[in-house]
Amino acid sequence: MKIPSLKEVVSAEEWQVRVDLAACYRLVAMYGWSDLIFTHISAKLPAAADGVERFLINPYGLMFDEITASSLVAIDHEGRKLGDSPFPVNRAGFVIHSTVHAARHDAACVIHTHTRAGVAVSAQRAGVLPISQQSTVVLDSLGYHDYEGIAVHDDERARLQADLGSNTYLVLRNHGLLTVGSTVAGAFMLMYLLESTCQIQISAQAGGELIRVTPAVLRGVSETVRLMEEGAQQPPGALAWPALLRRLDRLNPGYDQ
Repeated sequence: MKIPSLKEVVSAEEWQVRVDLAACYRLVAMYGWSDLIFTHISAKLPAAADGVERFLINPYGLMFDEITASSLVAIDHEGRKLGDSPFPVNRAGFVIHSTVHAARHDAACVIHTHTRAGVAVSAQRAGVLPISQQSTVVLDSLGYHDYEGIAVHDDERARLQADLGSNTYLVLRNHGLLTVGSTVAGAFMLMYLLESTCQIQISAQAGGELIRVTPAVLRGVSETVRLMEEGAQQPPGALAWPALLRRLDRLNPGYDQ
């Protein structure tokens, strides 16, 4: 499918968001987290002159591993297409994302998945268990939202926002996983950690008795994470992101078209 490039049409700032988001879609596919065409990753665009908040989302009907920077569709807060795009969008699929973006102005990117491990853990009453190093970080900033059916009803929005709060991770009960990042790279790395946590938990539960991390260790995680982020002196995911893009360039090039 030949898609005209928007590189010379949009601003340099928008193009960079488009490239990062297209790469994120392809990485989600590469790591096996996609659900055919039925989940979404949204990214907030730089502020427009007219003050209207704009977001990018996947063209509905394309597989994640074929999405490009130019095929991504710009939409408003209600999920309506802005500008001329030949691709449809799934407005219902943006309900969760628009709810998060409206409540969290720091949410530059929102990733939502339906992976088997993620849905499996979301269906467990105890949720994420403190049984791995990965889980200790996740548990430090994790919320839960009870399942209310397919998320198309406006009255669910307030409860979703309250359950997310200021957390960066959200388990949608009986549904899947969600992460909120200040950058596309940051949201991806958060989802990598959350998905790894769920995969480890499901694998560990197939074996013998589980060893839980002690409450004393869990209480110290916040400070440890804070010190690590201060020492890194760059946004979460920034160090790994260029390496991930190089991997994409080797295995699935063309996202930046």
